[in-house]
Amino acid sequence: MSEKSTTVAAAPRQSKFQDTIRSLKHRNFQLFFSGQIISLVGTWMDMVAEAWLVYRLTGSSLLLGTVTFAGQLPVLLISPFAGLVADRLNRRKIVIATQFASMIIAGILAGLTLSKHVTVEQVIILAALMGVVNAFDIPARQSFLVEMVGREDLMNAIALNSSMFNAARIIGPSIAGILVASFGEGWCFFANSVSYIAVIAGLLLMKVPPRPRAAESVSPFEHIAEGFRFVRHAGPIRALLLLVGLVSLVAMPYAVLMPVFAAKILHGNARTLGILMTSAGLGALIGALMLASRRGVKGLSRIVSIACAAFGLTLILFSFSHWWILSALLLIPVGFSVMTQMGSTNTLIQSMVPDRLRGRTMAVYSMMFLGVAPFGALLSGWSADRIGAPHTLALGGVIAILGAIAFARHLPKIRIEARQLLDAASVEAAQASEAVEELAARVIP
Repeated sequence: MSEKSTTVAAAPRQSKFQDTIRSLKHRNFQLFFSGQIISLVGTWMDMVAEAWLVYRLTGSSLLLGTVTFAGQLPVLLISPFAGLVADRLNRRKIVIATQFASMIIAGILAGLTLSKHVTVEQVIILAALMGVVNAFDIPARQSFLVEMVGREDLMNAIALNSSMFNAARIIGPSIAGILVASFGEGWCFFANSVSYIAVIAGLLLMKVPPRPRAAESVSPFEHIAEGFRFVRHAGPIRALLLLVGLVSLVAMPYAVLMPVFAAKILHGNARTLGILMTSAGLGALIGALMLASRRGVKGLSRIVSIACAAFGLTLILFSFSHWWILSALLLIPVGFSVMTQMGSTNTLIQSMVPDRLRGRTMAVYSMMFLGVAPFGALLSGWSADRIGAPHTLALGGVIAILGAIAFARHLPKIRIEARQLLDAASVEAAQASEAVEELAARVIP
């Protein structure tokens, strides 16, 4: 009896681990994962170094918000067109192009900083250029996931992609804190530029089956409008995106104010900033791995509302901490909550949207997630200069909690429609899979 119990107990642990990494059985996703983890470490090093550089040069919370505003505003303005591009053109080639452009921009920032000619105006211009690149990258990258792993493993791929992002979020800021304190910001920007080579190499090595495309009989503007109409009329997707937009406006800009907390509130330096960002990344990584171990989307909508409320509450607690150890510990549940909310939202939307509208729908998602954020960054920077960073974050946390309550109360009204959207998307995915197999059979003898 004892031996049998031990055997039964051991099996689920192995099964759980296999479930958590099941997307890695796909060769294309393996290549993407291995290249992206290197690139993302560089990206997080760049983000921490850039924030510290701006704050070191200016000492202004408002200018911190301005740089973020410049970097994210293009996502709001260009995403509708970028979503159309992701639905009409080869998504892998789009991502290759955006990664190459990002490498060039990071290299220019590194050169300016290492030569000691960098100015805040140049940082703002380069941030805006990177925002244009990201506007095309985000819908193409998110839509490309389903081509790498198929619909069955899509939820796991989204979660593992988030895990990779947040694992880099732990490593990158830690390295950046040491490099900035020891050698300056320029070497972080240089490392970021070089790191893009890994993800570009992975993308070039992929073998992606051709994606069938319907004949285009309407104008690009009509196609863009079709994506907005779908989001507007799909109640569950609309509700999820409105909550994302609210949180991005009032609560997500907490990251913009981290240099203020590190320097003024906690009386630290670049290493303190790295520790704070790493703590948030650790929490987000735990949240992403939790989502990766799940199968199916049942219960995710309730998780979205709970995670949003928890994000607001822990953000309030963090805002009033003046002890760096407590602040770092509080950022773990902050990162966990926001990752769980955004990852669950992404999964739910991608599960309900038909593939022909995936790029345009994810463009709207990126508009609400990142496109609204620049206004939040500008607003938080302005507010922090007037009422202080702690009160600014606390107010954002309160509004996030109110948004979570409103979303939870609305859930019973949209559950039936959500099931209908899931069923319709599953049927369309099955038909598309048959079309891909037929097309591949004709193309590959």
